[in-house]
Amino acid sequence: MRDIYQVIDTVRMSEKAALLQENENTYTFKVAQGANKIEIKQAVEKLFKVKVLDVRTSNYAGKAKRRRRADAGRTASWKKAIVRLKDGDTLDLI
Repeated sequence: MRDIYQVIDTVRMSEKAALLQENENTYTFKVAQGANKIEIKQAVEKLFKVKVLDVRTSNYAGKAKRRRRADAGRTASWKKAIVRLKDGDTLDLI
């Protein structure tokens, strides 16, 4: 298993993520591309000392970008994990 600080990159905060926090006790993280669901679950449980019930992941491809010149580039690809916690467990992220 990888180091827990290599698995979890950042917490994703958006309107949809805030609604999921309030209504379904789920939290959204940006995680390492090669991390699997088991590693993500173990990392969240060790880092925040909570019980994880479910992990859902999705991969996002980088978008093609072009500046005002002929050279084109891409933004980085990334992976998102949506983690559902046991009732009563919360994360103090602020």
